Amino acid sequence: MGLEQYVREPFTHDGVTHDVYRRGTGPAVIVIAEVPGITPAVISFADRVVDLGCTAVMPHLFGKPGGAARSPINLARTFSHVCVSKEFNLMGLRRQSPVTDWLRALGRSEHERCGGPGIGVIGMCLTGGFGLAMMADDWVLAPVLSQPSLPLPLGKARKADLGIDDATLAKVKRRSADGSCLLALRFTGDVLSPGERFHRLRHELGDAFIAVEIDSSRRNPHGNKLVAHSVVTEDLQDRPGHPTREALDQVLAFFTERLVGDRAAVGAP
Repeated sequence: MGLEQYVREPFTHDGVTHDVYRRGTGPAVIVIAEVPGITPAVISFADRVVDLGCTAVMPHLFGKPGGAARSPINLARTFSHVCVSKEFNLMGLRRQSPVTDWLRALGRSEHERCGGPGIGVIGMCLTGGFGLAMMADDWVLAPVLSQPSLPLPLGKARKADLGIDDATLAKVKRRSADGSCLLALRFTGDVLSPGERFHRLRHELGDAFIAVEIDSSRRNPHGNKLVAHSVVTEDLQDRPGHPTREALDQVLAFFTERLVGDRAAVGAP
């Protein structure tokens, strides 16, 4: 389905307004698009969320909604916009992007609107780590980080940085100690989403961190490109048995179990 099947509504928090595209019924899953925005591949992922029995909620933060698939021109145009935006923290250590405050407010609003035990969230690439900051809120039950890339991994410290401040990380760690968990995805050769970041997440969250790392080494047996980056969208090879398809299925199963499955029905954490 295309974006025309989604209802567009504005959402405002603290003087900031972005359009939101919604479709479906049931608990909300916030689908935060990667650069260059809400592409057909992102919409396809959101459609799968709807098929689970959830409400897919896509905030429009940059790019042209429903625009063409990823291309060098689209990437460059959108990234230049993000670079000058005050809503995104590209380089700063131990602090989250300001837009995560807006996203947390959206998550709270969607939980109140859609009901259910809580909400899910998935970010991708530059938005990939936003689910970590949102995990500080009790109603976020299924946070997914797909190729988290902020802060941009320039230098040793940034490669291991999680893109959130110490106080928010402390809240996330308390929630993980109480039974919450986090699912994260990356290709092994992805320089934008380095292995050091996943190592740090393992150190901070222990068994609450579920990592899916897909082989993209030279001559890997799965045909993944050396520069593969977008696990559930542009670099997805949608055929049974392929590691990217298995990763996608694991994400969807995570949403189902935490939000609409038997465990959610009985109020599991």
